[in-house]
Amino acid sequence: MTKLPADSKITLANSPWQAEVELQIQFYDLDPMEVVWHGRYIEYFEAARCALLDQIDYNYAAMKESGFMWPIIDLQVRYSNPATFRQRIKVRAAITEWENRLKMEYLVTDAASGQRLTRGVSTQVAVQMDKREMCFVSPRVLWQKLDLPYPEPT
Repeated sequence: MTKLPADSKITLANSPWQAEVELQIQFYDLDPMEVVWHGRYIEYFEAARCALLDQIDYNYAAMKESGFMWPIIDLQVRYSNPATFRQRIKVRAAITEWENRLKMEYLVTDAASGQRLTRGVSTQVAVQMDKREMCFVSPRVLWQKLDLPYPEPT
């Protein structure tokens, strides 16, 4: 069983479900100011999110197999410092909510110094593929992948 923080507040710092990828900034990621174009950070988040979903064995293929799609319904990005050509970055993703939605927090840092460059949050909801209906409680399969007991109705 997954051990959760004592105060039940899950954050990027204490989430038991985390993954990190290291990337090198490519020339095609740059804008005319020679820093990473703001939209590319979403792709970096996606790389970390996919690594995390693979880690819990619930990647996009497994989601589809389970009968659910998980569209992103909200995305927030906060830029602190720009990334530049050939810079190595680390992108960490962590699951911070799962009960009624799948919320992930992201942190992009310089790989050498650890300086924070960008942070973000994405929110996804489960949608039953056959009915195209949104679920108000995350499906049992997600709870199983997180090694958590499913909340039985009272």
